[in-house]
Amino acid sequence: MRKRAAVLCGAAAVVAGTLTAVPADASPSHPPQTARAAQLSWKKCGTDDYPTLQCASLKVPLDHARPKGRQITLALSRVPHTSATYQGPLLVNPGGPGGSGLSLAGFVASALPKAVASQYDVIGFDPRGVGGSTPALDCRPGHFDPVRPDSLPLTAPVERANVRRAKAFAAACGSKYASVLPYLDTPDTARDMDAIRQALGARRLNYFGYSYGTYLGAVYAKLYPQRVRRLVLDSIVDPSGVWYEDNLAQDRAFDDRHRALMAWIARHDATYHLGTDPARIESRWYAMRTALAKEPAGGTVGASELEDTFLPGGYYNGYWPYLAEAFAAYANDGSTGPLLEAYRSFAAVDASGDNGYSVYSAVQCRDAVWPRAWSRWRADNWAVYGKAPFMTWNNAWYNAPCAFWPVSSLRPVDVTNRKLPPVLLFQATNDAATPYEGGALVHRMLRGSSLVVEQGGGNHGITLSGNACLDDHLARYLADGTVPRGSGGADAVCAALPDPQPLSTEAAASGTARGSTLHGLLGFRG
Repeated sequence: MRKRAAVLCGAAAVVAGTLTAVPADASPSHPPQTARAAQLSWKKCGTDDYPTLQCASLKVPLDHARPKGRQITLALSRVPHTSATYQGPLLVNPGGPGGSGLSLAGFVASALPKAVASQYDVIGFDPRGVGGSTPALDCRPGHFDPVRPDSLPLTAPVERANVRRAKAFAAACGSKYASVLPYLDTPDTARDMDAIRQALGARRLNYFGYSYGTYLGAVYAKLYPQRVRRLVLDSIVDPSGVWYEDNLAQDRAFDDRHRALMAWIARHDATYHLGTDPARIESRWYAMRTALAKEPAGGTVGASELEDTFLPGGYYNGYWPYLAEAFAAYANDGSTGPLLEAYRSFAAVDASGDNGYSVYSAVQCRDAVWPRAWSRWRADNWAVYGKAPFMTWNNAWYNAPCAFWPVSSLRPVDVTNRKLPPVLLFQATNDAATPYEGGALVHRMLRGSSLVVEQGGGNHGITLSGNACLDDHLARYLADGTVPRGSGGADAVCAALPDPQPLSTEAAASGTARGSTLHGLLGFRG
């Protein structure tokens, strides 16, 4: 699982239609307040996009086993309910780990049908260590400044340079945050979620999580099954592989999506003039990579940065036209301008990116045991690279600090659960970041869950980004708890949206941008 912030403007996809069913267990519009609810003081913090957004902060124990010990602060956001029918708080999380959820609350509240969103207080939060929460981690500022060593360790000096970077990052985290790192993990974040529930005065929690947020939601449900009212998991982490094996599975799946991009470019040869044979186009892409390893574009985009730039295309095919234009400009006439722009849009890591990567590393390295012998990493990643070269070594170095992490690791949580109300799961068949097998497994592990499959879809984070079939299932579930029930592996199947068109017309450009608001908010690499 990997987190990276993509910056591409686009209009939020708003789900059409309204649903007015009143749930049998609907709460009164003003639920009884508890003593803990007084801790939250909401203040206006609206933006142009989300004018009704409110913000607050909540103190929680760093160590939940010592509730009166050191306290840390969580940043919260809220779009308050407006309907007379109140269904309680809907907590949302964009993934990562390390993704900020403050803006996601505004997006979800605006993208759901108004009749549904108005029945919930949609609550976003920055998990411990993230963004507006304190302390906010930044282990080694500038860790991703270009130009990094080539990710492909074909020589011993290149491998040593990448290992040194990983060790330096782990050491910097241990030096700056020694007292915090033992408490940066998914179970402690789940305990924070329950503290948020208590502070909101809610008996039970509604939860909607994407990507890594699906694992966080499943862990919360395991720790507090009696506190779960509704649970939506979109693009589902395989809990049997956290986190080392999951990353190797990602490498194979991302290679498939990269080849899907090459095939899409081949179908649009009239626009890009890169040929009609996907295999030859792929060879030209790797030739571009080799050239950039020798002479980075603009002194900025080397081989590793090129991989960073194209990685978001594996998450969301709406980015393909922009990536294809950058590729074609460089491959056909040596022009670097579009490639540099694509790098700035998709891959450049700013200060918030440094924070997100720091939390990503802290949580994943703490959550589960990682191999500590570098020889194991070398053997496993070369084996995967032989079949899936696109991002295997890039992803290995992204996660390599876990081989040298200064804090011991926990055992992963067994999220198997037989105590939950109906749970709604969403999974695309060709999702690279969280491959389909994870969604199918969690469907079996959460008894009574319903799985909605986007057949042929390859995007990561599939609800509220333009597929009306998926969004109808989501809206009905949040409105009155309705879930589809079918036979076999999936309870409902929705067709994927068509692939985008090249940016040859204004209409095509507008259509390509659809859904990019959501994907800019989600935590890449998980």
